[in-house]
Amino acid sequence: PGPGAIDLGAQSGRWAAFQERHRLSCEEAARLLLDAYEYRGLVKHTGGCHCGAVRFEVWASADLHVFNCNCSICTKKQNRHFIVPASRFKLLKGADNLTTYTFNTHRAQHTFCKTCGVQSFYTPRSNPDGYGIAPHCLDDGTVQTIITEDINGKEWEKAVREHKTIRDMSKP
Repeated sequence: PGPGAIDLGAQSGRWAAFQERHRLSCEEAARLLLDAYEYRGLVKHTGGCHCGAVRFEVWASADLHVFNCNCSICTKKQNRHFIVPASRFKLLKGADNLTTYTFNTHRAQHTFCKTCGVQSFYTPRSNPDGYGIAPHCLDDGTVQTIITEDINGKEWEKAVREHKTIRDMSKP
C-alpha cells in the first residue's frame, strides 16, 4: 500500500463491490460516504445564477428557514436567504465570474454573477463565517418547505443582538 492507503480488513470486498456497483473512484466513494455521514439529516441542494456561469452545492435541511430582511440592500434586491456554515457550501464553477459589492461596514460580501447579475449566495454580515443562500436560486426537487422570518435589518445591530439563533446558524 502507498502513502495514505488504509487497510480495510474484512471490508475490502464490500468496498470494491460498492465502488464497482456505483462506478466510483476510491475518492468519489469516500466523498459520498463521508457526506452521507457528516451531513446526516441534510439534503444536498444544487443551484446557481440565471445564465449558469455560477454553480454551487449546499448541504441544508429540506425544510428551509429563510430570512426576509428589510435593510436597504435586501429591500432593493428582494434578498431572502437561509444561512449555512462555510463547510456545507461548495462553489462548483464560476469563481472567476463573480464580483463583489460591499458598503457601510464592508463585512457583508454581496457576490453576484458578472454576466447575468444574479446573487445566488453571499457572505452575510451576521455570519461572516458562512453563506446566505437564495432559495429561489436552488434547482427544483430538494426543498420541501420554506418558513420565512422577517428580520429588522433597518435596526441591524439590535435585531441581531436580540435574535436567539442567527449568529449560530453558520456553526457546523
